[in-house]
Amino acid sequence: MSGLRCSSPSAKRLAFFLLKKVNKAIRDYDMIRDGDRVAVAVSGGKDSLTLLKLLNLRRRYVPQEYHLVAVNVQSAYQCAAHATREELKDIFEAEGVEYSFEEMDAPEEDLNCFRCAWNRRKALFLATHRLGCNKLAFAHHADDVAQTTLLNLFYQGRLETMEPRVEFFGGLITVIRPLVYVPEKEIVRFAKACNFPLHAQECPIGRNSKRAKVKEILREIEKDCPEVKINLFRAAMRHRAYTRNS
Repeated sequence: MSGLRCSSPSAKRLAFFLLKKVNKAIRDYDMIRDGDRVAVAVSGGKDSLTLLKLLNLRRRYVPQEYHLVAVNVQSAYQCAAHATREELKDIFEAEGVEYSFEEMDAPEEDLNCFRCAWNRRKALFLATHRLGCNKLAFAHHADDVAQTTLLNLFYQGRLETMEPRVEFFGGLITVIRPLVYVPEKEIVRFAKACNFPLHAQECPIGRNSKRAKVKEILREIEKDCPEVKINLFRAAMRHRAYTRNS
């Protein structure tokens, strides 16, 4: 194992294709500045490995100096196929990035997707602060954003989405989502081209989640309206701008 093997011609083409979208998101929402220490939440799945690879590759081509720290939260549950801890260690060292493995408190009784995500995020924020990072990068992509928008609309009656950039604790830590313009299908293609070491594991509590149902709804709508995901994001962001300015 020698890191993320993205040396084939197809993998290189995909990397630069995706990097254009990542660069646009970073510029549009002022995500990364000179001197930033960016903690990258790496679960070991296709999304987070793609994010780590692209942010690391980006440092070669942009006139910005920033430091990456890969942070993996160990848990008994994983939402999708992922790399093992040993494989992640090899990847981090081959990529030449600082890294940290964290433990998550996750009592099995009454555990659901919300509580699992909350505990994982808590561990990530604590690690980000301890490691001296001012940015925390999540690998949420365009599909995640669209699904969250519909979840909030259907179940909460609110037109809200995942914000590409949001400050926490008075600006101490800023969460960024550089993959916000990247559809999941393009990440799947990139992961296959790079032969990411992903081992299948289906989460027993997420199989019938609300998010899974919304994902299926979007899949059906997308057949007739290919722009549905970006349209949901734009609508939510316009609504956010309107409510903040009114």
